[in-house]
Amino acid sequence: MLPCTTLRWLTRHSVRCIAAIVSLLLLAGCQSDLYVDLEQRQGNEIIATLMQHGIPAERVFGKNGRITVRVPDGRFGEAVRILNDNGLPRPDFTTLCQVFDRGGGLVTSPAQERARMICALSQELSRTVSEIDGVLSARVHLVLPENDPLRQQLVPSSASVFIRHQAQFRLNDLIPQVKLLVANGVAGLSYDKVSVITVPVERSETSSGGVPELVTLHGLWLHRDSVQRAAFVLYGLIAAVVGLAGTVVMLLLRQRQHVYPLQRMATAKTP
Repeated sequence: MLPCTTLRWLTRHSVRCIAAIVSLLLLAGCQSDLYVDLEQRQGNEIIATLMQHGIPAERVFGKNGRITVRVPDGRFGEAVRILNDNGLPRPDFTTLCQVFDRGGGLVTSPAQERARMICALSQELSRTVSEIDGVLSARVHLVLPENDPLRQQLVPSSASVFIRHQAQFRLNDLIPQVKLLVANGVAGLSYDKVSVITVPVERSETSSGGVPELVTLHGLWLHRDSVQRAAFVLYGLIAAVVGLAGTVVMLLLRQRQHVYPLQRMATAKTP
């Protein structure tokens, strides 16, 4: 039989070992905030770019609907380098609508009303062009000068259309229709004053050719970047179960040490 002091020592050290294993598991899953307070579209674009390069990223939604992007501590520097090479995150530009926003004011100037009208018209045309098949994004910029009726030479209105589209769609054949659509949607805008720029976008593929890098761990197929964390969790759980089992066995031995002497004394007193 083990003495009580030995049992206490083993029990105490088993609890310490389990606590150390839990701490290692927590450290293995530590993540750092890469970027905070991002728009959902920009946050999703960052996460998609990191996942294409094999970096596991996590998004956390805040109370205001903004996104925080988190990555493992060990790959923080690599994630920053990849995003810098891809021009992410993109800078936030102030739009014309935001500049001339009423902001709760009761009185607005004619310039503010005109700017808001031009901005609203640009957004409506951009939305219409974006509904064309194969268009990823579209922007329509209008230039509507405020001419004086008494001037002999008037400055004509003009428009510029920027379209990002999928490369498999031949959007150049639709440029005359787009110019006609914008020209007829704005009063005083002629067809020849509308310019259209199209940018084809090739279909993106992952760095491994579209096939994720998988490895096996005791019969389980895991991503290459998740093997270390999974191993920590698996072996840590095994060690914790073994430690708990050892503690239970020690407690049972201690209980038997107090029971058997009483049984022997009762047997000795029996005639």
